[in-house]
Amino acid sequence: MTEQSATVTSEPTVQTLPPEPVRQEEAAKPKPRKLPPFKVILHNDDENEMVHVIQAIRHLTPLSRTEAMQKTLEADMTGCSLLLVTHRERAELYVEQFASYSLTVTAEPDA
Repeated sequence: MTEQSATVTSEPTVQTLPPEPVRQEEAAKPKPRKLPPFKVILHNDDENEMVHVIQAIRHLTPLSRTEAMQKTLEADMTGCSLLLVTHRERAELYVEQFASYSLTVTAEPDA
């Protein structure tokens, strides 16, 4: 009789972990709400030259030179021009910044 040797190969066992439970804080977290939009409106005046207005718009806003010229002409011809729409705090900051250039800009809720 021949002796048979039995070889036993032991494969490493892989343990799978159960998925982590979802925390109640994460599940109940509300979605961030959007801030209400506000319009920033440039008003015409007879005190400032157009070049000054255009330069102020270019310096304070992300508008291009062409857009700044169009907004200035619109305010000159119609009395006011919508510069941009942003959130309330930023709109109020624009009002203050334009005032430092002696320009009249108002902020109002966008309906």
